[in-house]
Formats: sequence, C-alpha cells, structure tokens
Amino acid sequence: MENKIYNDDSSREEFIEKYDKGTHFIGRLSTAVCTVLFCGAPFVIGIYLGAMPDLSAAAKGYLSVGLVWTVSSVVEFLVYTPMLGAGGGYLAFITGNLINMKIPCAMNAREIAGTKSGTTENEIISTLSIAASSLVTILILAGGVMLLIPLQPILQSEALQPAFENVVPALFGAMAYQYYRKNLKLALVPLVIMTILYLFVPSLTSQTSLMILPSGALTIGLAYLSWKKKSGKEGRS
Repeated sequence: MENKIYNDDSSREEFIEKYDKGTHFIGRLSTAVCTVLFCGAPFVIGIYLGAMPDLSAAAKGYLSVGLVWTVSSVVEFLVYTPMLGAGGGYLAFITGNLINMKIPCAMNAREIAGTKSGTTENEIISTLSIAASSLVTILILAGGVMLLIPLQPILQSEALQPAFENVVPALFGAMAYQYYRKNLKLALVPLVIMTILYLFVPSLTSQTSLMILPSGALTIGLAYLSWKKKSGKEGRS
C-alpha cells in the first residue's frame, strides 16, 4: 500500500487529500479546545479561589499591549505558516515559542531532510520536528521544575549569567549562517541595515515580529532585482 501511494499519482493525491483533511480537523479542534482552556483558566481559578479577575483592569492592560501583539500575531501567521505547513503551524501556534525554538527546529529538520518549502514532504517534516521539539520541551520543563531548588545555586551563579543572556543570539546566529553563506551579498545588505537601525533605535528590539515585515520586504526586493539583472544579462547573451 505504501509503494502504491508513492508510485501512483492518483493514490498519492488521495492520500495527501486525506492527510490534509485530517490535519485541519485535528488542528482546528485542538486550537479551539486550547483557546477555551487558555482563556478559561483564570476564571476557573478565580471561581475556585473566590477571587475573580478584574475585567476592567484586564481590558486596560490588554489595550496597552494587545493591539501591538495582535498585529504581531497576524504577521507571524502570514510569515510562518507557509514555512511550516498546516500541521506544523497548528502545533507551533498552540505550543508557542516559535521564534526561539519551533522555527529553528523546523528549519534545521528541513535542511537535514532536504525538503522544499510548500511541499507535502516539508509539511510532514515540519510537523514531526515541531512535535518532537514540543515533547522535548515538556520533558525538560518537567525536569527543570523538579530540579529547580537543587540547581538554584548553579543557575544563579554569576559565571553562567553571560551564557544565559546570549542563548538566543547564539542559536539564531548559528542557524542564520547556513542561509547567509548561500548568498552572502543578498544577506549582507538587510543585515547591515537592520543592525544599524537597532543600534540607533534600541527600543525596536522588543518589536522583532513587526520588523520582519520591512526586513523581509527589503530582502525580497533585493532578490528580485538580482534575479532581474541576471535574467537581463542572460537574455542579452
């Protein structure tokens, strides 16, 4: 049956269609259940403890940061979903921590497997890698909670503080280099411009998701100009 799926086009399309339907059904159901649980937890705790949340204070707090994060959420959805596919997208947005863990994990898995963005193979690889990342994260968090008190003197050691402060830059630096080296000229311009921008406007470091839009647009524009220039030279030759 497995050989038939991959060797016969009609069987392959039928399999992919069933896979997509199952993925969307489970993903939408899981998203709805998790949304209810996330939003309902404060109210359940409040009812149990007899201390309901102050809705007016919560609304004011949301208005101060929620509008920014709403835009950021839409941007992340539009940018990351094509990279991850349906299954990986559902898992990543439910479990969270996309930028620090899920995206690097999926990109590294795609690089190892040699799959291309937008293909069914890439979606399956992304789903498996993000699922593995989520399970590992849960295990590490569970172990960290149990070992928090015994390891507290080590974790609070001054010698380790610089390492903790540079985990994310080290992670993204290592991951980015494998893409930068494929086209250093294309990567250099947006990298330099965004670095200068962050140096002169440090407050933008808290708006990473929003800054994906201008940096991504700049990179796409430069890539298009490079392609057009190369196509023009080939046409003249």
